[in-house]
Amino acid sequence: MSSESAVKLYHFPVSGPSRGALLAARAIGVPVQIQIINLFQKEQLNQDFLKINPQHCVPTLEDDGFVLWESRAIACYLADKYGKDEDDTLYPKDLKQRAVVNQRLYFDASSLYVKIRAICFPILFLGETEIKEPLKKDLNSALEFLNGFLENSKWVAGHQLTIADTSIYASLSSILAVGWDISSFPNIQRWIKDCATIPGYAENEEGAKKFGEAVKKNLKK
Repeated sequence: MSSESAVKLYHFPVSGPSRGALLAARAIGVPVQIQIINLFQKEQLNQDFLKINPQHCVPTLEDDGFVLWESRAIACYLADKYGKDEDDTLYPKDLKQRAVVNQRLYFDASSLYVKIRAICFPILFLGETEIKEPLKKDLNSALEFLNGFLENSKWVAGHQLTIADTSIYASLSSILAVGWDISSFPNIQRWIKDCATIPGYAENEEGAKKFGEAVKKNLKK
């Protein structure tokens, strides 16, 4: 794929979902041209970006005139279009295996990431300086489910790495960078070590670290 025809990803490294889309692209092996949209500087509200994505969120994908946002939808699209036919493990063609991957993606979108965002957004943008106990319990309840997913499988949707792992790890790495205690979730601890083998892992960690620093500097000492 030439640089002229490369998929463009509007991206902010601090954003967990944005890193999730990029981590999926790295795992799939599709070249992406990255354009940074700095949410802290409100670049998502620039008119040029609003014309591309009226919902003004990252990540946003542009592929030969086709525009798509929502990180998990982007991961599915990239896997279907650019994944290698001889190796469909990242987003399996098998109906039942794919359904499990989808379930895990929806778990991230509707539960895990939602609870991480509920903790971090008020600290980053609304002046909160501490994490409320009910929010801690909510997130740990989601982590109990994730720990259960990993009880009898190496990865979150089975015995092969999938885009469910790239999505969930990008979300989880954000709160880990804040310093979240996962000592009571041994399966998650083991899986996190395995995630170090995902292409783009170091790139994701760099963005997660920046996220963690941004949150921690606003927390009451």
